[in-house]
Amino acid sequence: MMNSMLSSIFSHQAPKDQTLRYERKYLVPNSLLDELRARISPFVNNDENAHDIPGQKIKQYTVRSIYFDSPELTCYHEKDGGLMMRRKLRVRSYNDNEEGKIALLEIKRKIGNRIKKHRANIYYSQLADLLLTGQYQDYVICKTEKKKQQNLEDAQRFLYHVYAHHFSPACLITYEREAFHYKFDSSVRITFDKNIRSMNKPGLTDLFEEARLKPLFKSHFILEIKYGSECMPD
Repeated sequence: MMNSMLSSIFSHQAPKDQTLRYERKYLVPNSLLDELRARISPFVNNDENAHDIPGQKIKQYTVRSIYFDSPELTCYHEKDGGLMMRRKLRVRSYNDNEEGKIALLEIKRKIGNRIKKHRANIYYSQLADLLLTGQYQDYVICKTEKKKQQNLEDAQRFLYHVYAHHFSPACLITYEREAFHYKFDSSVRITFDKNIRSMNKPGLTDLFEEARLKPLFKSHFILEIKYGSECMPD
């Protein structure tokens, strides 16, 4: 299994289309984590957003996501049924809450094993007001004028699905992530998602909740590989 995963990480062609990326996930025993780190370390750089962990030789950050779904759990059943074309909506942020914290409105579309994301930034403190009023033009934070129109369109897409399908917070997922980029092609991204924990039916203010979270995989982590090649190597 180890050699297969490593082959998947590094044996690929340069990406031709950055719009749709490929994604593979593996559920891996924690006992293989140190070995995987050692095997990939000569070929990768740490993600610039990761920070040092006191007393450990690793860099990581915390990912926090509230996933939205319909009353009929449409997104869940589409994934569980293996639907080739599906989407999921989430509000995501990182690490700890603080004044001026940014959150992402995100739609992740999946077409087979390819993915595309639509994202817009807002202040987390304004999330409830945005969903109440729908006035996304007043809340979306655009880093550059060049991306402004795309950011606004992505926020509009998010709100359309929330309103049209009566989406509401269904699940909070939190985990620590070690993230790496391949030294010879930074579009190849490898992540180890650890200590995965969750809570059902969170409120909009629960994105940074910890006390009520329950562990999902006590003895495993998720290895994720994103890349741009057309074919998954053997």
